[in-house]
Amino acid sequence: MCGIVGVLGQHEVAPIIVEALKRLEYRGYDSAGIATVNDGQLDRRRAVGKLVNLSDLLVHEPLAGKSGIGHTRWATHGAPTVNNAHPHQAGPVAVVHNGIIENFRVLRAELAEKGIKFQTETDTETIALLAQYYISEGLDPSEAAAKTISRLEGAFALCFLFHGEDDLMIAARQGSPLAIGHGDGEMFVGSDAIALAPMTSRITYLEEGDRAVVTRAGAEIFDAKGKRANRPVKKIKIDATQVEKGGHKHFMAKEIAEQPTVLADAISHYVSTDGTAITLPDGGLDFTQYDRIVMVACGTANYACLTAKYWFEQIARLPVEVDIASEFRYREPPITARTLAIFVSQSGETADTLAALRYCVDKADKILSVVNVQESSIARESDMALPILAGTEIGVASTKAFTCQLNVLALLALKAAQDRGVMDQQTLSDHLSALRNLPGLMNQALGTADAMKSAARKLAQAQDVLFLGRGAMFPLALEGALKLKEISYIHAEGYASGELKHGPIALVDKKVPVVVIAPSDPLFDKSVSNMQEVMARNGKVILVTDSKGAKDAGDGVWQVLLMPEIEPFLAPILYAIPAQLLAYYTAVAKGTDVDQPRNLAKSVTVE
Repeated sequence: MCGIVGVLGQHEVAPIIVEALKRLEYRGYDSAGIATVNDGQLDRRRAVGKLVNLSDLLVHEPLAGKSGIGHTRWATHGAPTVNNAHPHQAGPVAVVHNGIIENFRVLRAELAEKGIKFQTETDTETIALLAQYYISEGLDPSEAAAKTISRLEGAFALCFLFHGEDDLMIAARQGSPLAIGHGDGEMFVGSDAIALAPMTSRITYLEEGDRAVVTRAGAEIFDAKGKRANRPVKKIKIDATQVEKGGHKHFMAKEIAEQPTVLADAISHYVSTDGTAITLPDGGLDFTQYDRIVMVACGTANYACLTAKYWFEQIARLPVEVDIASEFRYREPPITARTLAIFVSQSGETADTLAALRYCVDKADKILSVVNVQESSIARESDMALPILAGTEIGVASTKAFTCQLNVLALLALKAAQDRGVMDQQTLSDHLSALRNLPGLMNQALGTADAMKSAARKLAQAQDVLFLGRGAMFPLALEGALKLKEISYIHAEGYASGELKHGPIALVDKKVPVVVIAPSDPLFDKSVSNMQEVMARNGKVILVTDSKGAKDAGDGVWQVLLMPEIEPFLAPILYAIPAQLLAYYTAVAKGTDVDQPRNLAKSVTVE
């Protein structure tokens, strides 16, 4: 979850690394640091908190050198202190690390027996000390790094820098992503292509178990068996505007506003120009080959899967099991031969989801991933990867990635229905026509900002909030609650409306707002009944519905938030907008850090 940058450059690297780390700060912002080699001398600067604190430190204590490594941290082992911040240095070795070294206690005990002392609480310091020890035993830096890496167990991305070596970095990955960037007489290392985009468009993605010896002349890559590996150099294109706020106060606001545009592009990618067919790459899918779907994801992506479960089962009549990735593989669930396994991840590097995918290899008939990063580990290890085409998402709380995930999953459900003969061509065309109209309706939903701000000011005064939904709105209630607690720090819970009377209604009083997400669909009357149960106990209801629903709901609602009318099948995608806006404006009203909420990071690459 931490961000790594390495540069062997032609110019002073400290400012270059700081700029690159800004693009990776979504990966962690507990602390940050830089180490450089200048005329053979290894030195470093570290600071706690946001990257701006490191920038301030570098003004007062500059760090010279044209070779350097940098790191922005999400704390795992050890509190976020200067002492625990990366890069970690042991004598002639500095290292930055993303991941967890699972056997660090064993290695630490081994080093302690040799009289080597530790200065931090981190697992990463063990890496630096072990490499220092091997150098003291006569190995050169490349050999010492290789031997150190061979001793490590767990998930890691690493980049080493050495005293006396102005033209050498060692990079390695196992379970955590890492890329090599190729410049003109310069070389770069980064956790992902976003960090390297301003410096180079030529990227080599390290594969599992790879180790790279990087100099300004290029990179020599070795695979997990120590053999030279020929990894391709790929041309990437990341629009710089994707990692700018574009006039918005926060990245989250920008990404919420981008949803009609990115969704329209994604729909065009998957729907034929005449609007009558769904087009998939790599020969497509034949859903008649499957008796069952298993869907696995974490967080917001898991709620996208729960929504898709309603779609697959209701319109395609195909049984679906949805599981949280962190629990899935430990249950060791039986996977039958006619199972389609679908894995959903924005980053494509989510550690638990990747581990679950690997569990399904050679068990499921086919492994399909739905990702936003096409060169990610999950995409590369799938039989088929479908991009959601959301563009770069910087805000930690996922918004446009969620609706774009729902879009792809909805299209898959429609294709499954057609393949299995339970939906005729006319019905499919009608659904696709409605889908193509969805971006316009999303623009209308975004136009309700003033009403959302009014409701958010009320929510900002609460300590607890409940979200209720029925049918496919139930996962959206879960998502709405997650968004609110992620960025406003208000305790919120989502429930299926029918479950209210089975326990959660005990929480209802005049101090607990209840957000009811209820478009005027076949389940609306039941949602109104649940809403009346809340109001009978002095609960304050914020009803998110359309004009017909507002009219049918009757009096007594605290506040109504109106959405345009939409086909029930697509309502979960449209109603994600008010869930996001409520959370966003509530966080703004409370003055919390919207884009970088406490204790969170965007890409969860550790278990």
